[in-house]
Amino acid sequence: MYPFVFSKPATESAVLAAGADGGRYIAGGTTLVDLMRETVERPPHVVDINALPYRGIAVSSEGLRVGALVRMSELAAHPDVRSQYPVIAQALELGASAQLRNMASIGGNLMQRPRCPYFRDVHSACNRRSPGAGCDAVDGDNRMQAVLGTSAHCVATHPSDLAVALVALDAAVHLRGTGGARTVPAAEFFLRPGNTPHREQDLRPGELITAVHVPAGSHTRRSGYLKVRDRQSYEFALASAAVALDIKGGVILSARVAVGGVATVPWRLPGVERALVGRRPGRTTWTQAASRAADGARALSGNAFKIQLLERTVRRQLTTIGGR
Repeated sequence: MYPFVFSKPATESAVLAAGADGGRYIAGGTTLVDLMRETVERPPHVVDINALPYRGIAVSSEGLRVGALVRMSELAAHPDVRSQYPVIAQALELGASAQLRNMASIGGNLMQRPRCPYFRDVHSACNRRSPGAGCDAVDGDNRMQAVLGTSAHCVATHPSDLAVALVALDAAVHLRGTGGARTVPAAEFFLRPGNTPHREQDLRPGELITAVHVPAGSHTRRSGYLKVRDRQSYEFALASAAVALDIKGGVILSARVAVGGVATVPWRLPGVERALVGRRPGRTTWTQAASRAADGARALSGNAFKIQLLERTVRRQLTTIGGR
């Protein structure tokens, strides 16, 4: 680990000033400390933000508001979240380990770096870690890499389960910097790699996540998260699906479907959603809609299995949430 300066400012303005001056924010530290230990990240200044008032979980008729410093386990255990937004509680409980969930913050979860082994090996070529260096994953061991949203510069999957649920529910991310506050839809907050894979989130220099808002709706109660992985705990997704359906009178009025483990960002499936709206729940509807899940997918040498796995994962979760 390289030497660094550590500070814990007591006020928001002092934190933001330190961030604008190149400081790297830390809350739970469950990702950043690992990366610093592996010398993937070498920040000269680490700014502890735990003194800020970004805590609290509020459920109202407007929706769910979660402070950025709320811990994953705290949000997953909240009774109103479990009953009214089950897809969020399930996504959180299927992520990481119990110990990590007790430490990791909601804001930090959305700021996770890729789990790509080439990104975390400083001796490998990685455009995210070193822009212009190349990408060893394209022709390397790419079983876990993405089949959606890739570019010639990066094929790493997005690691967060929570982010998939938030994108499915049309959540918004609240940000604050020295220039003021702004709000970004979660679906736009995560950036596809394109020609600039080192830019992973829509953040301006020094900006900080303050909260996440999930709008209310009749679909949120009928929602859930499915995660397919190589082992049952402490493992990242091969494919995952967040589904929320509004069904009345035996007809699907609205559908929200997003997937993870297969794309470079949390990936919404508008083709699947369109194939569901106005239809009656049932096996035929689920099968026909899920057949659109992998539209646009491009496999690498080692991950073609993900295309079929993605379709099956979406179909299974539609069946679970919508019924047979």
